[in-house]
Amino acid sequence: MLPTVSKGRTSSNVRPAPVVAQYLRRIVKWQQMDIEYTFWQMLHLCTSPKVVYQHTKYHKQTKNQWARDDPAFVVIFCLFLIVATSAYCVAYGQSLAHAVFTVISVVVFHFLLAGSLVATFCWFLANAYLREEAPNSHVVEQRVEWLYAFDVHCNSFFPSFILLYVIQYFVSPILAAHGFFPVLLSNLLFMVAISYYHYLNFLGYDVLPFLDKTTFFLYPIGLVIILSPLMILTGFNPTRYFLSLYFS
Repeated sequence: MLPTVSKGRTSSNVRPAPVVAQYLRRIVKWQQMDIEYTFWQMLHLCTSPKVVYQHTKYHKQTKNQWARDDPAFVVIFCLFLIVATSAYCVAYGQSLAHAVFTVISVVVFHFLLAGSLVATFCWFLANAYLREEAPNSHVVEQRVEWLYAFDVHCNSFFPSFILLYVIQYFVSPILAAHGFFPVLLSNLLFMVAISYYHYLNFLGYDVLPFLDKTTFFLYPIGLVIILSPLMILTGFNPTRYFLSLYFS
């Protein structure tokens, strides 16, 4: 009997449960994580992010998936968040119980949960509205993997973490002070961090050859540039709000 040909297009990137389950199982297996490559990625996300996404293309060619199959980036990022948040708690916290609650909130809710929501929104947006139509029914349909969308969020958030959790920590006495100069510096720091986040978000989706009009991910930068001068003129200090959000 001759094999039959399906008339519909098949999706090459729909591999939900097995990949995610394998990814989660590897979280507790340090010996299977590529720590050196993870630090290389983190460094280049801050200096030359296009190089990171060039390697993403190589990963697709060798592993047949865009998403990482190694959870080392997320694990190390969580450890960095724990250390940075603990440093803030030592400097500005009120009690040990409040510090533990703050660390858990930052890692679980503000990074993992909020990141999953952002990744889901971008994943849905890219698959529903930004995918190019295949020229004919015999071309394999490609879709954005949810795990890749989460990778893009983590990549984009890391330089912002350096700016808002590390650099801001050391200059927070200056940024949290009263006056126009601290307000100006604080707003500039947040403007750069948020703009760079959206720029890396754009790079993450722009590298996918089956997506079109990915410049949509750059639009929030325009909004940030418009709002920042208004916040400076009104005297709003993002650093003081950041500290009061966690430690007031």
